[in-house]
Amino acid sequence: MAGIWLDALDEIARTCSAHGRDDLLETVRQKRAQLLDPKLRVLVIGEPNQGKSQLINAIINAPACPVGDGRTTVLPTVVQHAEAAYAAVAQAPAPGRGGGTAVVTVERTPVALNQVAAGVAGTVGRRSGGGPAYVEIGVPRALLGAGLVLVDTPGADEVAAVGGAGPVASPGRADTVLLVSDSTRELSVTELDMLLHVMRSHPNVLVVQSKTDLVADWRAVAERNRQHLADAGIPAPVIPVSATLRLRAATADDRDLNAESGFPTLIARLRRDMSGKADQLARGAVQAVARTVVEQLAAPLRAELATQEAEEQSGPISRLHAAQREVDELRRCSTRWQNTLNDEVADLLSDIEYDLRDRTRQILRAVDDAFDTADPLVAWDTFQDWLERSLVEAAEANHEWLIQRCDWIARRVAANFARYGYEVLPPWSMTMPDDIGERLPELERPKIDRFTTGQKLFTGMKGSYGGMLMFGLATTLAGMPMINPVSVGIGALFGGKSIRDESKQLLRRRQATVKTAIQRHVDDVFVRVIRDCRDAVRQVQRMLRDHFTGLTEELQEAIVQSFRSAKQEADTDAAQREQRQREIRLKMTRLAAVYEQAQQLSGARATPGLLEPRA
Repeated sequence: MAGIWLDALDEIARTCSAHGRDDLLETVRQKRAQLLDPKLRVLVIGEPNQGKSQLINAIINAPACPVGDGRTTVLPTVVQHAEAAYAAVAQAPAPGRGGGTAVVTVERTPVALNQVAAGVAGTVGRRSGGGPAYVEIGVPRALLGAGLVLVDTPGADEVAAVGGAGPVASPGRADTVLLVSDSTRELSVTELDMLLHVMRSHPNVLVVQSKTDLVADWRAVAERNRQHLADAGIPAPVIPVSATLRLRAATADDRDLNAESGFPTLIARLRRDMSGKADQLARGAVQAVARTVVEQLAAPLRAELATQEAEEQSGPISRLHAAQREVDELRRCSTRWQNTLNDEVADLLSDIEYDLRDRTRQILRAVDDAFDTADPLVAWDTFQDWLERSLVEAAEANHEWLIQRCDWIARRVAANFARYGYEVLPPWSMTMPDDIGERLPELERPKIDRFTTGQKLFTGMKGSYGGMLMFGLATTLAGMPMINPVSVGIGALFGGKSIRDESKQLLRRRQATVKTAIQRHVDDVFVRVIRDCRDAVRQVQRMLRDHFTGLTEELQEAIVQSFRSAKQEADTDAAQREQRQREIRLKMTRLAAVYEQAQQLSGARATPGLLEPRA
C-alpha cells in the first residue's frame, strides 16, 4: 500500500531537486523517513494550563509528565515505550557546530525519575550554549509499545520565552496533532489561529476538550466549539475528555467511569491512526507536503511571470514604442516647421509691403500739404533734402522691421525643435545694409515754368488793351474820346489783374507738376525697396529652409538609428522572454502534474488556480 504514496513523495523530492530547492528536498526526505517509521508520533499543543501533560498521563495511565500547581512545561517532553522507565534530557549541538549536511548527534543526559519535573522545567540536564533540548521519558506501556509516541509541548508563552521549542515540537514532525482546550471556555481566537496555521501543513488535527469534569454544561461548550471550527473552515473533530475521570477509573478499574471520561473514543482514534498511518495518514501527509512544496515552488515562478509582464511594459518593448513615437513626432514636427515657415514668410511679405506703403503715403501727404502753399521755385532745394532724407529713413525703418521679423520667424520655427534640446537657431543673422540710400533712385528736378518779364509785359498789355477798349467805347457815349484818363486807368487795372491771375495759374501748374513728379519718384522708391525686401525675405526663407532641413535629417538619422537598435533589442528580449515563459509554463505544468498525482491519492482534484499566475 505504501508504494502509491511513496511514488508520489519521491516525485515531489525529484521536483524539489530539479528546482534546486535543497531545503524543501530535506523536508521531503524527513517526511519520507517519518512516514516509513511505523510509530505514530502525536504532538500535543495548546495554550498554558489547559491540561496537556495530564492528558498524556491519562492516555498511558502513568504519571509520566509532571503536573500540579506551579508546574510549567518549558522543554518538549517525548513519551515513548521502554522496557524500563527512564528519563533523559536530549540536546542537539549549538547551531553552526558540526555543520554541513552531516547527521546531527543528539547528546542525552540521564535524569533521575524524581527529577523529571526539574528536567521538563529546563533546570536539570540542560547545557548552556547548546542547541534545542527536549526531555525523553520511557514508560513500559502496551499502547506505547504498539508504536504510539506522545510529545508534550510548552504553552505558547513558554515557547516565546525560551526562543522556540525546537524541531521535536514541530507539527511537521508529527503524524497527529492534538490541540487541548479545557471546557471552562470556548475556543479562543489564538487557538483558532493556531489551528489554521497547523492545518496549512498538517491534515490530521484533533481538538481535545479537556476537564469536562469541571463544567456541567461541557456538551454545550463542545457544540459551540464545533460551530466555531465549522465557521473557520477547520475540519477537525472535537473529542471531550476528562483526565481526572480516566485516572480514577484506571485506579478503580471502573469501565463505566472510563467510558464517561471520553478517553476510549480518543484512544480508538489514535489506534485507528496507528493502523492507518501507512495508508490513509500517509496519503493525507503527502497531499499536504505536495501543497506546501508546490506553493513554494510556484510562487517564484508566478512572481517571475509577473515581473516579465511588468518589464514588457517598461523594458525594450517600451523603448521600442518610445522610439516609434519619436519617429512619428519628428514627422509631425517636420510638417509643422515647414508650415510655420511658409505661413510666416507670406505674412511678412504682406506686412512689409503694407508698412512701406503706409510710410510713403505719410510722406506724400506731407508733400501735398507743403506744396499747397509753397512755390517749387523757392522751396525746391530745401524740400529735396527733406524728401531724400525721409525716404531713406522710411526704407531703413522698413528694413529694420524686416530684420526683426526674420529673427522672430527663425525663433518661431526653431520652437518646433525645443523638445529635442538642440541649439537649433541658425548661425547667421541679418544686418542693416550700409548703402540703402545709394540704392534708392535719384530725384530729378522737374521742369518748372517761370513767369518771365516779357510774359508779364505781354499778359499785362493783353489785359489793359481789353479794359481800355471796353471802357473807351463806353466813354464815347458821353462825348469823351476813346483814349482818355478813365479808359487808360481802367486799362492799367485790368493789365495788373491779368498779370496776377496768370501768375497764380502758373504757380498751381508748377505745384501740380512737382506733386506729380514726386509721386512718380516715391513710387519708384517703393518699387525698388519692396523688390529688395522681397529678395531678402526669399533669401532668408531659403536659408532657414536649408538649415532646418539639415537639422531634421540629422535628427531623423539619430532617431531612426535609435529605433533600429530598440527594435533589435526588443526582438531579442521578446525571444528570450518567450523562451523563458515557455520554460516557466512547462515547470508549472509539471508542478500541476505532481500536485494532481498527490491529490489522486484520496481521489481529490487539484485546487483550481493554485498554479495559475497571480495578477
